[in-house]
Amino acid sequence: MTDSTQNSTRIITLKLLAVVVAMFVFAIYVMPPLYNLFCDITGLNGKTGGRYQPTEIVVDTSRQVTVQFLATNNENMPWRFQPVLQSVKVHPGEEVEIRYYAQNPTSRDMVAQAVPSLVPFKATDYFHKTECFCFNQQPLAAGSSAELPLRFIVDQDIPDQLHTITLSYTLFDITGKFGADEGAVSALVEPDTATVENTALAMNRFANEPAVSGL
Repeated sequence: MTDSTQNSTRIITLKLLAVVVAMFVFAIYVMPPLYNLFCDITGLNGKTGGRYQPTEIVVDTSRQVTVQFLATNNENMPWRFQPVLQSVKVHPGEEVEIRYYAQNPTSRDMVAQAVPSLVPFKATDYFHKTECFCFNQQPLAAGSSAELPLRFIVDQDIPDQLHTITLSYTLFDITGKFGADEGAVSALVEPDTATVENTALAMNRFANEPAVSGL
């Protein structure tokens, strides 16, 4: 094999390696954000959209929809994370507020991000969040806890055959990643006594509630 042929082969090999590396970087760092954005816009995979601003609220008191709440931690996320209530019954068009409970049991300050998902898939067009802890990063100082608010409306146009909606949040550790605002942790203040007591009471109720069927 001549030197020129060897050089050509080496150049082709390097180009192929560069393409493989570029594809790897694209798959790992570019595709997931694009996929999440696509899911947020289209509702694909049960992902819910952003903040909803109702223009007119009409409450349908003739029927109710059961909304169930789930919480999971992503791998290596050490926080305690769960809904204060497992489920609520709501009238379509009614704005409802519930809370999730988060605790950072570690000895270090951390920042989390919650990612929502909704089932059944066809319910995504009828579930609207007016306020959600998932809209923002959630910093917690070492050993601290917080109640995370969620306000939502089940659309009055939800089909009659949809009786139950399940909203699930997965909590990710983003400390030091994706522009996480670790500086916000130092600005946190300890909750007052009433908040701690209310949280303890709520979690006690949660622990003693029977499991919701159909989860």
